[in-house]
Amino acid sequence: MEDTLIIRGIEFKSRLWVGTGKYKDFEETAKAIEASGADVVTVAVRRVNIIDRKSENLLDYIDPKKYKILPNTAGCYTVEDALRYSRLAREAGVSDMIKLEVIGDEKTLFPDTIGLLKATEILAEEGFIVFPYTNDDPIMAKRLEDAGAAAVMPLGAPIGSGLGIRNPYNIKIILEQAKVPILVDAGVGTASDATIAMELGCDAVLINTAIAGAKDPIVMAEAMKHAVIAGRLAYLAGRIQKKLYASASSPIEGML
Repeated sequence: MEDTLIIRGIEFKSRLWVGTGKYKDFEETAKAIEASGADVVTVAVRRVNIIDRKSENLLDYIDPKKYKILPNTAGCYTVEDALRYSRLAREAGVSDMIKLEVIGDEKTLFPDTIGLLKATEILAEEGFIVFPYTNDDPIMAKRLEDAGAAAVMPLGAPIGSGLGIRNPYNIKIILEQAKVPILVDAGVGTASDATIAMELGCDAVLINTAIAGAKDPIVMAEAMKHAVIAGRLAYLAGRIQKKLYASASSPIEGML
């Protein structure tokens, strides 16, 4: 079944995108990415050595010919920092794409949406393909789209919480009004959470902690691959209407 995700002319074969933090080593990271079937891998510019190619580098374990590298600005608490690391990643030849994070609070890691909107406007004007990480606020999602975001990435729950999709109704509203792809980012804890996100109609899911923090990250990565595929197919198929009372699966009309 042909169902390709295309954003700004870029074709994405998998609707599961994966992060690279919290693994025990680069080898485990590479194995989990392979098992996930993902073709987009996001990397924190501040925390992982992807700019200095002279020392051990995550990119030594991830083939850029096979995977699309999506730099992110994780750990940035100001607009200035987010802009700086976005530009560093592009200047180093990593990518024109950027997963944009401007964090507003160290404890909750919720986004600073005012700063995020400002940074999105600036980077979009500079020609970046911007994927802003935001809260599940439909108003902010629309403003980020209007600011030039290539896609919007609302959280399902706080980063690393594993709580799943806490407010599916807000996600549904965001999806209804969006003219750009919507990718759930943060909060997925297990495969069923990823399936729910896709059944809602999200275009993709980005997962890191739920895979890297699992007892067996490699097996969990494969589980997430199948969960995303199943959720997407269920969304395309269209679920049956919910009813309060039973409805016989075998009609009684015509039976003797």
